[in-house]
Amino acid sequence: MNTLNKDIFTGLMFVSGLFGFISGEFIISSTLFASAAISSNINLNSNQS
Repeated sequence: MNTLNKDIFTGLMFVSGLFGFISGEFIISSTLFASAAISSNINLNSNQS
């Protein structure tokens, strides 16, 4: 997967987490926020090395 696809995937997870938070699904939104943060950190660390 190239970096554009990784960025789009991370952004979609973050936006869907926001919609989940607004609709009251706190467990799902927390999971989506965590996975977005983890994938963002993985993307940053793989670009640096």
